[in-house]
Amino acid sequence: MDTHAHDRRRFLALTAGAAATPLLAACGAGFGGGDDKGGGSAADDVTGSFDWKREKGRTVKALLNKHPYTDALIADLKSFTAKTGIKVEYDVFPEDNYFDKLTVDLSSGRASYDVFMLGAYMVWQYGPPGWLEDLGPWMRNSSATGAEWDQADFFPNLLQADQWSLKDGAPLGRGGQYALPWGWETNVVAYNTEVFTKLGLKPAESFDELREIAGAIKRKAPGAGYDGMYGIAVRGSRSWATIHPGFMTMYARNGLHDFTVDGGKLRPAMNTPEAVAFTQDWAGMVKQGGPPSWTSYTWYQCSSDLGAKKAGMLFDADTAAYFQAVKGASPASGKIAFHPGPKGPDGSLATNMWIWSLGMNAKSKKKSASWLFLQWATGKEHLRRAAVTGNHIDPVRKSVSQDAAYKDKMRHLPGFIETFETVVDRTRIQFTPQAQFFDATTSWAAALQEIYGGKNAKSVLNGLASDLASKVS
Repeated sequence: MDTHAHDRRRFLALTAGAAATPLLAACGAGFGGGDDKGGGSAADDVTGSFDWKREKGRTVKALLNKHPYTDALIADLKSFTAKTGIKVEYDVFPEDNYFDKLTVDLSSGRASYDVFMLGAYMVWQYGPPGWLEDLGPWMRNSSATGAEWDQADFFPNLLQADQWSLKDGAPLGRGGQYALPWGWETNVVAYNTEVFTKLGLKPAESFDELREIAGAIKRKAPGAGYDGMYGIAVRGSRSWATIHPGFMTMYARNGLHDFTVDGGKLRPAMNTPEAVAFTQDWAGMVKQGGPPSWTSYTWYQCSSDLGAKKAGMLFDADTAAYFQAVKGASPASGKIAFHPGPKGPDGSLATNMWIWSLGMNAKSKKKSASWLFLQWATGKEHLRRAAVTGNHIDPVRKSVSQDAAYKDKMRHLPGFIETFETVVDRTRIQFTPQAQFFDATTSWAAALQEIYGGKNAKSVLNGLASDLASKVS
């Protein structure tokens, strides 16, 4: 699940310092082509027939975040070593200090780690200083990449999420491939079927319905035997992670943008009349049907409350509900169903995502062996095992999502497969790529808290936009 509960102030400080370093030219042009044609790539040195054993005897060092995806990877590493003769040494850190560790290591240029986990948003921090290897040349080289890897098997929107030209405001899906999708989360609504049945409710198809249902549950559930239950769990802490799941999903479904790009310059757009109205309505929904201590809520509180029958609904990562829904996991297990969530006014199901990716250190001295590891870790064989026997519940590959054993595993969760298949092609990063992303979204979360607290939405969002306009290019 996406464990983004803590405040990223240390991460922001570290990356802000790193941003002062000279901009290094990226190597290669990315699989879709990019502007930078110079520099060459270590991938060009790999020639001849593809061979899994070509780096036999090497050791690759990996930095990993503590996570169910990591557990599945580590459990399967013997398969990689048997296939390649490459040993993998790894360090695992909890997310509270994982990105601190990764940022310090990358900025030092020491290359203590050859490969590592990162979120797609971190490409916007780590890419411009030249810390990430462009994987495009490796993907294009048939000597380096076996046909079985099958690039076309990835959901294209997931692959594009890690592809960027390194220019603030430029769209994703162009330029270098700075990481590979590995495990991801879409943001949908999960709900307590028992409560919905008792109160005669159906999943909301519009945002107005969602607000009404959230309020109805908070009013009526205690009288139906659910003491202390409120309507909807959504994040509310002063963190970038509050903006990206349910809020940004519904914001995008309403056709709204965080920034617009005008003449190559970013202009904040969260204070347009439509954005102000939506934000006011979102804060109103939380006031009417959300948790009492909402301003401290992270993914963990949201997930826990759904499982403890404290929340009737959750609008967040599907994984946050999944880990409460599996048999025996929580008091609500067996009573949690999944739904794509409300459509926008024009029927939009645009959905924001979090995507755990795997990247390579641009300073690594073992790039050929590291690419074999990345190829294996994002390949069909490992990812199928991780989905069926582990908890890679949102497959990044089409073949795994259609695999019979995977579908059998997920079938006991009402609506999960149908919801996944409904939103997978409409899920992408809905934010404008830029180096100030974490700072901007943390400030946005603070503004949302102020509006929830009763301050004028238009005034608060005008202030936010003015502040951000002075910081972005």
